[in-house]
Amino acid sequence: MASKRILLHACCGPCSITTVDILRDQGFDVSAFFYNPNIHPLKEYVRRRDTFLEVAEKMNLKVIGSTTEYDSQKWFRNAAFREENRCFHCYADRLERTLSIAKRGGFDFFTTTLLYSKFQKHDVIATLGRDMAGAGACGFYYYDFREGWKEGIERSKEMGIYRQQYCGCLFSENERYAKDLINS
Repeated sequence: MASKRILLHACCGPCSITTVDILRDQGFDVSAFFYNPNIHPLKEYVRRRDTFLEVAEKMNLKVIGSTTEYDSQKWFRNAAFREENRCFHCYADRLERTLSIAKRGGFDFFTTTLLYSKFQKHDVIATLGRDMAGAGACGFYYYDFREGWKEGIERSKEMGIYRQQYCGCLFSENERYAKDLINS
């Protein structure tokens, strides 16, 4: 029986490492799609994209779609006046785009590396993914990739790749570094 094809939304290189390994160990033929208009500033986006491409090359991972698809203005419009619920809208945008690519590519499933992070809202992501997939031919694959969290960190360090310190959006950057402002 042929392996099932899955399109993995990749938020970054470090989060992709054990996620790809787990999916491959489960018998999936994995391709990845890097789409993250939430990342701010643009220099951070480029650094994360380049790191993801480095990981993809090292892991012999097929990358689908344009890695220059970046529309931060759309992300800001989606987040404006929704700051408390911004993650929901951010997840929805990235999962919708991934599902669209997966359907066009005839994939059996789609999923996301967001499920690797212990900082993301798994219940929200899982519900969104399942609702978007519905009863269609391309299903949402939920798996708690956090089991590979520590291993992924160690492997990313061994690979010598850039490891970011915040989700990527302006709000998370401000939350992460706010204490520096207070302590200065």
